[in-house]
Amino acid sequence: MSPGLQNEHRPWLDHYPAGVPAQIDLDEFASINDVFDSALAKYRENTAFINMGKSLSYGELDRLSRDFAGYLLGELKLRKGDRVAIMMPNCLQYPVAIIGVLRAGLTVVNTNPMYTARELKHQLADSGASVLVVMDNFGHVAQDVLAQMPGVRAVTTGLGDMLGFPKGLIVNFVLKHVKKMVPDYAIPNAVRFRDALTLGRMHKLPDVRNAPDDLAFLQYTGGTTGVSKGAMLTHRNLVANMQQAAAWVGTNVKPGKEVIVTALPLYHIFALTANGLVFMKFGATNLLITNPRDMPGFVKELKATPFTAITGVNTLFNGLLNTPVMAVNGVAFSSFT
Repeated sequence: MSPGLQNEHRPWLDHYPAGVPAQIDLDEFASINDVFDSALAKYRENTAFINMGKSLSYGELDRLSRDFAGYLLGELKLRKGDRVAIMMPNCLQYPVAIIGVLRAGLTVVNTNPMYTARELKHQLADSGASVLVVMDNFGHVAQDVLAQMPGVRAVTTGLGDMLGFPKGLIVNFVLKHVKKMVPDYAIPNAVRFRDALTLGRMHKLPDVRNAPDDLAFLQYTGGTTGVSKGAMLTHRNLVANMQQAAAWVGTNVKPGKEVIVTALPLYHIFALTANGLVFMKFGATNLLITNPRDMPGFVKELKATPFTAITGVNTLFNGLLNTPVMAVNGVAFSSFT
């Protein structure tokens, strides 16, 4: 069928910008793992993520995610299809955990760190999660829930744990003892994230293949119409969505050169796909903002790292617009492409 005849049946194609294809290639990647492997091979020396001034290269992400996958399979003896809940804000541990879970053939259960104990218990029970990876700031909530769910094992971490020495120690100390943002908690037999990586390094990671129809994520709704419900997202679902978005932004993207601001949380599907997956395909750097509500801190991060793209919602952009001009002076908006 000629392009002209095709467009008679699909007139919207006449309005596509130049370079946007009429079809996307759903067979380029069989799973999200293939997206990771492709990016890690092409952009190994490039920076994949930045958080609070600390960079993580694609090569380091490859190694650390393999370590975490080794821990889940080798130490915890999880089996393909088991569910791992992740309860953290944007931080370097997040992509390591997500990629590690998927590389192990397991399913990610993104968990809002602002959940109450009741909400967390519902999600863990409903998803059938075997493991909870939780930031120390929310450990007191997890403590109360896991006391009622002895079958769920815990991996805990501090915000500064991957920021290097001495910055990591300082961040953890300030959060707990100065800002009082880390209540005391105790979860029996919990393993620290860094220790999990060390243990996982001792195990040879098997070649796990995820099929397109394997479950990749249980992504829970906001619960505004009742209890939160888990949407079952397969590898094919996520790859298709990634390819759709990549087709539209790809004409303006310079592979291996982009820096995108990720202020929206990775536990939300928007940032996970638009920032995490789409821009990983292009070998971009994700600038992770842990707390975008802290506008002075957010602007400080923007000043420190020239960026080429930013995603957000109205409240985020409104916050920036209402920040005094002098405060945002020095933010490299001119680096937009």
